[in-house]
Amino acid sequence: MSKHERWSALLELLAAEGRLEVEEAASTLEVSAATIRRDLDELAEQQMLVRTRGGAIAHGVSYELPLRYKSSRHASEKQRIAAAVAELVADGDVVGLNGGTTTTEVARALALRAGGSGGGRRDSGAGAAGGGAGFAAGPVLTVVTNALNIAGELAVRPQIKIVVTGGVARPQTYELVGPLTTGVLHEVVLDVVILGVDGVDPDLGIMAHQEDEASVSRLFAERAHRVIVVTDSSKMGKRAFARICGLDRIDVVVTDSAISGEAAGRLTDAGIKVITV
Repeated sequence: MSKHERWSALLELLAAEGRLEVEEAASTLEVSAATIRRDLDELAEQQMLVRTRGGAIAHGVSYELPLRYKSSRHASEKQRIAAAVAELVADGDVVGLNGGTTTTEVARALALRAGGSGGGRRDSGAGAAGGGAGFAAGPVLTVVTNALNIAGELAVRPQIKIVVTGGVARPQTYELVGPLTTGVLHEVVLDVVILGVDGVDPDLGIMAHQEDEASVSRLFAERAHRVIVVTDSSKMGKRAFARICGLDRIDVVVTDSAISGEAAGRLTDAGIKVITV
């Protein structure tokens, strides 16, 4: 197991349990206690955890793993969710994507779909009127995002027009935030926005750990005709620090089949279509 893999595993354990003991972590990862102590010391130097006698604890209840260490969490669920969401997007749509591991998987699924769609988007204008095939050369999709990693992956896809907001980059999530970000979003109109979230509460709605990211996601929702929330079932019933919007603004939630019947029922009662994969 490489250092990166060990660090990811340690941070996963810490996120789940709130604290780590050196001997227990060494047994779980099948490495020496000395290796775990060294790893915890280095992670503490990066302010990703707090060292304690014999182990480590998370920073607090709103503990947020950097994106590069979250990519393996519920990976198969996120890929299934992404594949299902890609089917909800029509050729020619203008799609908003905020940052996060699930929306990153959605971006990849959209890229795969666009790459196999025949190299054109349907044009209901002059091409169809002229008796042609009804398709015009150009991007299949337009994607508007504030996530640098998503923009980087999609920029090389000729069938996707990528629009990146300005803003200040947050190193934890690669998201651009601030007045420059909101300034761009105020100037666009979206057919659909696909939002990754940190919590879904039946009373408060959808939430994020950081208030600046929440405000950008809120504006994404305001600029879109349809709002799709993508999240694995572990976020259901969870609260985070900053509210994005209420359930009344959401049209569809796509999640995995481990969602409880009660949670799905409350979303349905709020008028939301729930798709499980």
